[in-house]
Amino acid sequence: MNLLDAMRYLVALEQHRHFGRAASACHITQPALSNALRALEEELDVAIVRRGRSYEGLTPEGERVLASANRLLREQELLRQDLHSGAGTPRGSLSIGAVPTTLPVAARFAAQLQARHPGIRPIVRSLSSHEIETGLENLSLDMGLGYIERSAKFSAVPQYAEEYFLLRRAAVGAGAPLHVGETVSWRTAAAMSLCLLTPEMHNRTILDAAFAQVGVEVLPAIETNSIVTVVLSVLDGEVGAVLPGALMALVRGYKGLEALPLREPEVRTPIGFMVAKGARASRALEAALLLANDAAWLRHAATQGGLLDA
Repeated sequence: MNLLDAMRYLVALEQHRHFGRAASACHITQPALSNALRALEEELDVAIVRRGRSYEGLTPEGERVLASANRLLREQELLRQDLHSGAGTPRGSLSIGAVPTTLPVAARFAAQLQARHPGIRPIVRSLSSHEIETGLENLSLDMGLGYIERSAKFSAVPQYAEEYFLLRRAAVGAGAPLHVGETVSWRTAAAMSLCLLTPEMHNRTILDAAFAQVGVEVLPAIETNSIVTVVLSVLDGEVGAVLPGALMALVRGYKGLEALPLREPEVRTPIGFMVAKGARASRALEAALLLANDAAWLRHAATQGGLLDA
């Protein structure tokens, strides 16, 4: 049995929570993945996976094995990057978790990082705030982009302040590109039928708090954990949506929409990169943190709170 391979399969299984998808991610067959995990259980003499008709999670002992697996795989990647990176030429993977509302920024960051260092392979995943925090704690993520006010457990590199817009179908100019209109109040937005993210998403917590400041409680017409669903609901339905400025870039190509800056109250939410405190940084992470602190990048990131520059 190859111990590191078995550990990698275990991490993939917990990430994908499905034997078939985990096997595909590891480029092996499902029986091969299952056999490797059974061999690992025999080697350690404990049950690791709770099995039923489908994947049901890990046993308590399996959770401890998973924590060790993440540490072993991280050390392997750190060693590989040290051995294969030259001075000023980092090589290796970089796992970035980003909350859905920051994905346009995360994508631009990953693209600029890879252009600056072609040997780095960024892996950007759309994750909830809780999933990012868990990933940073168990070392399955190198860095996360999200709401830095949520936790002081991580080292943070502030990037920009998120501002919010009411996105709706334009009353006039149906054939025109996205129009940025006059400011409106949160109370005005609350009077509309809205499509909002589901309550477990931190973005929804922010929006609910803003509505509460003006004394209203919003019952959305549609709820979803998908940004794409939010946008398409506005395009093809009779609802509006409240989205941060960075996401307006995703709808600029659609005609007949308008984005209205939301005020009264003024809501600005700090967004930044987070990394685990005290953990040894890989060569790729060191390069990423240099870019995250770069003055030119930060000037670009400062535009992300409002509508993105062209």
